[in-house]
This record gives sequence, structure tokens and C-alpha cells, in this order.
Amino acid sequence: MPIGTAVHERTLALCESLNYREWSGYYAVSAYESHHEHEYNAIRNASALIDVSPLFKYLVTGTDASKLVDRLITRDVSNMAVGQVYYTPWCDEHGKVIDDGTVSRLREQTFRWTAADPSLRWFRQNAEGLDVRIDDISEQTAALALQGPTSARLLRAVANADIDRLKYFRVTSGRIAGVAVDISRTGYTGDLGYEIWMPAERAVEVWDGLMRGGEPFDIKPAGMLALDVARIEAGLLLIEVDFFSSRKAMIAPQMYTPYEMNLGRLVDLDKKTRFIGQRALRAEHARGPARRIAGLQIDWNEVEKLYDEAGLAPTVAATASRVAVPVYRNGRQVGKATSTTWSPMLKRMISLATIERGHYAEGTKVLIEVTVEAVRHRVTATVTRPPFFNPPRKTATPPA
Repeated sequence: MPIGTAVHERTLALCESLNYREWSGYYAVSAYESHHEHEYNAIRNASALIDVSPLFKYLVTGTDASKLVDRLITRDVSNMAVGQVYYTPWCDEHGKVIDDGTVSRLREQTFRWTAADPSLRWFRQNAEGLDVRIDDISEQTAALALQGPTSARLLRAVANADIDRLKYFRVTSGRIAGVAVDISRTGYTGDLGYEIWMPAERAVEVWDGLMRGGEPFDIKPAGMLALDVARIEAGLLLIEVDFFSSRKAMIAPQMYTPYEMNLGRLVDLDKKTRFIGQRALRAEHARGPARRIAGLQIDWNEVEKLYDEAGLAPTVAATASRVAVPVYRNGRQVGKATSTTWSPMLKRMISLATIERGHYAEGTKVLIEVTVEAVRHRVTATVTRPPFFNPPRKTATPPA
């Protein structure tokens, strides 16, 4: 049975819908109100506060901490400065992704690692022979994501920290409501945003400080349904929806490489130290990936026409769909759309989809399956390179 996170007493009091889901053994709010519209609007137009404490969190320390991280991830740790955050996948020996997450270099030999799935056993197996300690700090460390265009102004008002000089994918220390916190300029919304890391026993104080100080900046708590729409707009993948961990996949097609996940920019094949999966990824890089996760922009005029022919007004689901549907080209299936949503910001229907080689070039026209009144149809979609939404404010320093 799930348990509450470190701020559950606050989220429960605010969750009018009582719409929760299970996330890694914790209760996570799906939507605070009966509909997630206001929460999504806070992400894109104001500030949204999201409880992301269920993330798995690990602290890697010791003389060989950087050696272990370099052995595991596809990126080059020798280029990573103290105070920098890497978004990175890590792979098995076949180059298949086990998981992706963030690694923050807090000190020269101290790293905080986040993951969607538990990874402690894998980390410790590969630490054999190294002077390194790996601690699971998931329960001791709470995390809150503050996302949206007013989030920087809000933090300037409530945090004792250098927000103006905090660059994209960097982390700094400070205090909020008298509590020592780390603040990273990261998030899962594709917008200007921050993630705040604090001792779990003092998380309520930080939550209260942000909610009180955030009133002039239109802060709202936001749940998973709003976050799901935002992350699809941002082209961000969800494990066990858009890809599967190689340790959990039931069949080979469920396993993905970084190149297939459109994360080739995060693979440093030339770094001096060997990383797990490097040989397999070097071979794949030479021949090219057999498939790739791409974006699809669905022709809404064709969708409307289908509803009109059925005598119905066009409708879209209130929530993002995580049900895979086929994608076709030249009369045969060439892929599958795994995450689909109506984008309120872009005013169009979009999908993240796995597409076979030869069909995932940007601008390619494909057909995606759409069901109207239990009848399956195919409508045109155009392959595009995610993200669909990528505002300049996300990376601007100082933040606007």
C-alpha cells in the first residue's frame, strides 16, 4: 500500500479531487481539482509546485566517486564542473538503456543521482574494486519542482540564494524558510523551472514558505496529469511508456538505445574512460539506429472531418494518452505513437512515437490510427523533431 511523501499532509489538504496515483510506493496527486487545466496553466503561465519526492535518489561519495559515475553514464565526467548537473542515460553491456536521470556534482567527489527506477544494486555491482560509497537517500531527501515563467521571481523573493547567476542545468545551495536546500535549474516541463532538494523532515517548512511567498506570483500546486501534458510538449520521455528499462523489458523491441531515444547528443564515444555499453553504442553509431523516437504533429482538420462524418462534435481526451497506437506509411506499419495529447499551448494534437529508419526524417508524412465511436481510422501526421515547445526563458541567464 502506498505511503505519503514528506509533504503529504499539505498535498492531501489541497487535493479537492482526492485523485491520487501510486508512484514508487508513494501517493502522488494526479490532479488537485476535478480537471487539471488550472495546474497546466500554472506551469506555462505562472508557477506550479510539484511534489517529486518519489524519485529515487542516491549519494555517491569517496575517492573514486567520479570514476564510478564515469564508468556508468554515457557522458564524460571529466568535463563536469562542481555545481553542474548532467541529464544522462546509463546502459547495460549491450548499449540498451537501463534508465535516465540527473547527476549533480555537489563537490569534487560527491554526486547526487536521481532515477525513475531503483538502481542501487546496479551501481554497487559496478563499484567493485573502487573506493566509493553509494547511499540510498530516497527517504531522507524530499524534492519539490517549482516550474513556470514566474518561478525565478518567486525564488528571488523567498530564497536566500543566487538565483540570477544560476545557469541551466546547474545547482546551488541556499535557504528557504530557514531550511538549508539545494536548488537546481532543472525540471520535467520544458519550461523555466527549478528543483529544490531538502531534508525530508523539514520539507513541510519549505513547501509552506514557497506557497506563502508564491501568492503574488500565482503559484498553484500541480499534479501528474498536468505534468504529463507539459512533458510531452517538451519532448521528454517517460519510462515504461515511451521506452522500457532493459532490466524490465519482456521482449527485445521494448529495449532502447540512447540513439533510438534521440539522445545521441548525450553519448560521448570518445571519452578517455570506458563506460558500460560503449562498444555496442560505437557499432550502432557507425551503422545508424534502426528506429528513433520522434515527434508527430497530427492533422487536426482530418480528425475534425472524422467526427463530422460521424455526426459528432470533435472531442479530445482531457488527459494525455499513454496507450500505444500504430503509425503507418506506404501501406504498412512503421512505428507506434506512445504518448499523445492535445497541446493547449500549441493548439494542436501531438505525439511522441517510435518510427523505423527510413521514415523518421523530419517532414515525413505518416498516418496515425485514430478511433472515433469504436471505428478505427487513419489520419495524416507530420514527423518533427521534439521538443514541440521550447521557450527561450527555459535557458536564459539571468532568467527573465
